[in-house]
Amino acid sequence: MGYLLLAGAIAAEVGATTAMKYSDGFSRLWPSLLTLFGYVVSFTLLAQTLRTVSVGTAYAIWAGVGTAAIATIGVLFLGEGLTVVKATGIALIIVGVVVLNLGGAH
Repeated sequence: MGYLLLAGAIAAEVGATTAMKYSDGFSRLWPSLLTLFGYVVSFTLLAQTLRTVSVGTAYAIWAGVGTAAIATIGVLFLGEGLTVVKATGIALIIVGVVVLNLGGAH
């Protein structure tokens, strides 16, 4: 159940960060409210995750997967460029999360 809550926390954080892009520096109401709501949901779910998953593992996965997802969304939907360095960074984040899980994160 902990990892399901963590997945929800990641999804909410990614949604909130994407909405922040559209908030135009928090000058647009609805994207700004969506950003706030998304982060509240994300931190609430992350806090619930910490009941069953260690803090180091949960935070590393939350931050790593969230960062990789946002970088991918930026490239696919927001017109950001993809360089070899950026692609390598995203791949290293994913590898890091996998290694964390294989190394006894449970």
